Amino acid sequence: MTAAATDAPTLSTLTTLRVGGPAARYVETTSEAELIDAVRTADEAGEPLLVIGGGSNLLVADEGFAGLVVRDARSGIDVPDHSACAGVTYQVPAGTPWDAVVDEATSHRLYGLEALSGIPGSTGATPVQNVGAYGQEVAQTIASVRVWDRSRSTVRTLALDDLNFGYRSSLLKRSMRPSDDDPRAPWGPTPRYVVLDVTFQLRQGTLSAPVAYAELARSLGIAVGERAPLLDVRAAVLALRARKGMLLDGADHDTWSAGSFFTNPVLPASAGLPDEAPRYPAGDGLVKTSAAWLIERSGFSKGFGAPGPAMVSTKHTLALTNRGGATTADVLALARTIRAGVAERFGITLVPEPVLVGVAL
Repeated sequence: MTAAATDAPTLSTLTTLRVGGPAARYVETTSEAELIDAVRTADEAGEPLLVIGGGSNLLVADEGFAGLVVRDARSGIDVPDHSACAGVTYQVPAGTPWDAVVDEATSHRLYGLEALSGIPGSTGATPVQNVGAYGQEVAQTIASVRVWDRSRSTVRTLALDDLNFGYRSSLLKRSMRPSDDDPRAPWGPTPRYVVLDVTFQLRQGTLSAPVAYAELARSLGIAVGERAPLLDVRAAVLALRARKGMLLDGADHDTWSAGSFFTNPVLPASAGLPDEAPRYPAGDGLVKTSAAWLIERSGFSKGFGAPGPAMVSTKHTLALTNRGGATTADVLALARTIRAGVAERFGITLVPEPVLVGVAL
C-alpha cells in the first residue's frame, strides 16, 4: 500500500529546534511497506528525500526542503525471545519514540539503556548517531539494524560489526556522503541506508550497568564503576536532563534545541590542550575533551546571545536554543560565532552534531 501525501507542513513544526521552511511534499508512513515504497518511489523519480522521526537532531534551511519529507510514524516493541541466560531481545520499529523504549526496558528490569533516558527523537536515529549520554552508547546494546539499502534497492540486516560504530558516528551516518564506489549517489541529508528497525540485546537485573559518568555517580551517591537500582538511575538521569533543559517542554524555550549542538572534540594527545582542560582517553593516542569547557572559556557562557532570537541555553552551554522567533539563519549565526571564538582561542574547530539540511556551518 502506498502512503498518501498530505498537506506539506513546515519543518519548524516537525523539529525540536522549531525552525525550517516548508517541505515540497510530505508523507507519513504507518507500515514498513509504505516507508520502503515512499523511499523507492522518490529515488526512482530522482526526487530529493528526507526521512525523519522525532526531528530532534535536524537543522533545516529557512527555504525548506525541495523534495519529499517522509515521517516514519510506526511504533511498538517486539520481544521475539525472553531468555534469562542470553538476555532479552527487543526489535523496535524506527519510528518508535526513543524514551518509550528506555521506559519499557527499565520497567521490565532490563538494563543497558537506563543512562539514555529522556533523549528525544526516534529509535531509528539512535544507531545513526550512535546516541550516547552519561557514559552509555546504544552501540553497547545494539545487536543489528535492518535497513532499506537505497543503492541496492533491497532490505539488508547490518550486524554490530558491520555498523562500525564510533563516537557519535556509524556506517549509517557516514553514508550520508556520496559513496566512493557510486559517486552518482548524492545521498544528501538522508543516508544510503534508511533504518527500518533496530534490535537490542538487553540483560536482566534490578541493578543498572556500571555507572561510568562521574556526575551521574555523584547524583546517585556511588563511586564511578558501581551499580545502582535500575529505576533510580533512570530517575537520576531524567532529573539531570531536566536541570539542563534537555527534556522537551513546550513551555521552556531552553528545550527548543537540537540537544548538544557540537560534539566533544577527539584530538591527538599531543594537541596542546591547556593543562586544566578535561581529558578522557579515546584510544590510539587520542583524547576526548569537553566542547562545553572550550565554549565557556572562549567567552560564551550560559545565556550568551540574550535576548535572542537564538541564544545559548540558560541551563546548558552546548545547547543553542530558539527563544520563540528564531530562524535557521539566526541559529547558524550563533553557531558560527561560537565556533570562530573557540577556534581563535584554542585552535580547535568544533563539529556540529545535528544533521544540516540545505545549510552549512
